[in-house]
Amino acid sequence: MFEWIADPQAWVALLTLIALEIVLGIDNIIFISIVVGKLPVHQRDKARLIGIGLAMVARLGLLLSLFWIMGLVEPIFTLLDNAISGRDLILIFGGLFLLAKSTHEIHTSFDIPTESTHGVAQVGFYSVLIQIAILDIVFSLDSVITAVGLVDNISIMVIAIVLSVIVMLFAAKPISIFVEENPTIKMLALSFLLLIGFTLVAEGLDFHVPKGYIYFAMAFSLTVELINIKIKKRKETGTIHLNKKMSEND
Repeated sequence: MFEWIADPQAWVALLTLIALEIVLGIDNIIFISIVVGKLPVHQRDKARLIGIGLAMVARLGLLLSLFWIMGLVEPIFTLLDNAISGRDLILIFGGLFLLAKSTHEIHTSFDIPTESTHGVAQVGFYSVLIQIAILDIVFSLDSVITAVGLVDNISIMVIAIVLSVIVMLFAAKPISIFVEENPTIKMLALSFLLLIGFTLVAEGLDFHVPKGYIYFAMAFSLTVELINIKIKKRKETGTIHLNKKMSEND
């Protein structure tokens, strides 16, 4: 099983797969960050940990069901001259769920909190875990199919998935805190989820969307927003210093 350890090409494949799995896991982290943010503060770390744990279980479970996954690409029926497989159905329903969830979250962001709702969790703990579990399956399917297409050794796939999930575990909390502290980043993240949901539906209908374009658009938008946040903080700092100096002169 581990004969590949002495093969340099296998190590290159492992590192490449780890990088790809981390990139594919970003979608999962964004979704978990937003959904967990609806919970009380004392429940967020637990939900985040369980959610990422479910992501690893889903990925490893699908990976160990390798022959079943390969069978998912076999057509079940035809819709609008497109052959629809089990994998396509999962992508379509997962994408629709993501579109509906993101739209709901965007709508909720514009609601004015009242005394009865301010500071109170809008969803239950188990409801959050169910939502995370549903999307974990969708994101894991894409992740495992990528792994299967890149390498042949199942031990390399398992190592890559476990290491990528460990990276997700450490990155999830800082990302969640950053998203919660910056409402514009949260709105941008929800827009990303809309884009990802649309892409999943398109992929399920056999419309190939190059992932490179999507990741470039997300990275570019995020970079612009980070620059805007930095400029805003500098202006706020400058205003504070100016007001302090004026008060000292008075």
